[in-house]
Amino acid sequence: MKLPLVVGVDGSEPSLRAVDWAADEAARRGLPLRLVYGSLWERYEGAAPSGGPERRSEDAVADAIVTGAAERARRRRPEIEISVDVVPEDAAAALLREGHNATALVTGSRGRGELKGLLLGSVGLVVAARAHGPVIVVRGDSAGLAGAHDRILLGAGEPATGGEAVRFAFFEAETRGCVLDVVRAWRRPAYEAAGRPRLAGDAARRHEELASALLDTLLRDLTAEYPKVRVRRHTVEGPARKVLLARSAAADLVIVGARRRTGHRGLQLGRVGHTLLHHAACPVVIVPQRV
Repeated sequence: MKLPLVVGVDGSEPSLRAVDWAADEAARRGLPLRLVYGSLWERYEGAAPSGGPERRSEDAVADAIVTGAAERARRRRPEIEISVDVVPEDAAAALLREGHNATALVTGSRGRGELKGLLLGSVGLVVAARAHGPVIVVRGDSAGLAGAHDRILLGAGEPATGGEAVRFAFFEAETRGCVLDVVRAWRRPAYEAAGRPRLAGDAARRHEELASALLDTLLRDLTAEYPKVRVRRHTVEGPARKVLLARSAAADLVIVGARRRTGHRGLQLGRVGHTLLHHAACPVVIVPQRV
């Protein structure tokens, strides 16, 4: 049984764009699509008489949201299986729970009622920083959303924390039949950049060689497992968040790993992932790895 792509819906325009993107992704992967609306109403049911007009109004809104989203997905991709649910929880809690039985969670960049100027809504941020499985935040320009670049961008992290992200990227590139750009950013400590130019050049070469060796370690097994995937390797000097952000403008998806420490209840999202979630020019995938 294939686990579904689970999409958080709330009737907002960003969530409807997420539905469109997820419908296309479900069709590519041959996955069912599950649309979930998190409603707080039943947690406060003592605030109004059971079955009263307020309750009926909230139920009608919830039904309209999930029904409209499902109809939109069916019109776009009639071949996919679609299910819907209204969950009596806040949106982030509902999605995090659904994520235990999902191929991936998909959210829009902002939700209903959130300030228009927000770069990323609170639900997307919490889900991306806490989920046990991959989270896709649908954002970016029209070319990235449409998959017009035929290119996936993978930010290569450390082998101990980035293995699941690498596997996700290879599978996605094979499914789409597109190029996989793998980027490892590297930086010299400030003290190595000072002094004589020749010594500074030697230090740069050493750090670049280390970055290249790390790519060898990360990619070796997956390159053999996915021989049809066209891989382009890049080692680039600079802060990883800035390097990946600049390259996201020519990608259909940018993928990074995230460390999940067992028992830690706070938001677990590094600076690179945080920057991309707020500013990338294409959808962003956060793939957690437990350490």
